[in-house]
Amino acid sequence: MWDFLIPLFAATVQSGTPVLYATLGEMMTEKGGVLNLGVEGMMSIAALAAFWTSFTTGSPWLGFMAGGIAGMVFGGLHAFVCVTCLGNQVVSGLALTIFGVGLTHFLGVPYVGLAAPGFNPFDFPVLSQIPVLGEIFFKHDMLVYFSFVLPVLFWFFFRRTSFGLHVAATGEMPAAAAAAGLKPVVLRYFAVLAGGFMIGLGGAYLSLAYTHLWTNGLSGGRGWIAVALVIFAFWRPGRAVAGAYLFGGVMAFQLRLQAVGTNLPSSLLLMLPYLLTILVLILSAWRGRRIDAPAALGTNIEPEG
Repeated sequence: MWDFLIPLFAATVQSGTPVLYATLGEMMTEKGGVLNLGVEGMMSIAALAAFWTSFTTGSPWLGFMAGGIAGMVFGGLHAFVCVTCLGNQVVSGLALTIFGVGLTHFLGVPYVGLAAPGFNPFDFPVLSQIPVLGEIFFKHDMLVYFSFVLPVLFWFFFRRTSFGLHVAATGEMPAAAAAAGLKPVVLRYFAVLAGGFMIGLGGAYLSLAYTHLWTNGLSGGRGWIAVALVIFAFWRPGRAVAGAYLFGGVMAFQLRLQAVGTNLPSSLLLMLPYLLTILVLILSAWRGRRIDAPAALGTNIEPEG
């Protein structure tokens, strides 16, 4: 039994890592009051940028950073439309997804099936020797280990730093933040750009660590999962980890079911994170629980605010 469960849980951590990056990135963006439905397109173009950079330079670290920068650039486009031009956030995000996925398919055709230098698993010193837990959590690549720290940094930023509190205030009451002498437009730009960078890192993980190969459609709907998991997590990084690993477990489990030749449709398993998100929202509303979404989420800042 353990011979099946331990590899499954280890695969869960790996499969959930790119979703965790993207979920925290979307959560950062929404904490600033901007809704971004372009995560799928941003992950796609970031995965290609990371692959191309690593393929041409031979440096996976440069590729990883290139993926983050690509996500940040696309986030900047979204911020310009929504924060500067006061455009519709939903329409801008959907356009970003369509544009990003389409551009990735167009530019990625010459690289389909090619491999690029990436990140390989290694045993983390000392911790990998812990029975069971070492096998599950500490025999991965460096990007997985960094994802363990990222939620803690996210929590610390919004709970223990004045700048993080200013960003959160902009997502809650931008007019009050402006009255207190803050600059809501600048803070929203920061939230979207920083969130876009993290989303881009999630895309980079797919091509540099998860596959090491390029194929079109690499994001595989993970961007939409990340958007749903922000709601599932109630905008809290700790719950984002649970949600990301839940999805990763579903992915790993359905791949193993396919490998053993089961007739159970994989689509039934892939819909579980969405179904659980809906159930959490229903239960929260039924129990009268506050969802904790930023009060000004999706609302543009008027020029006088």
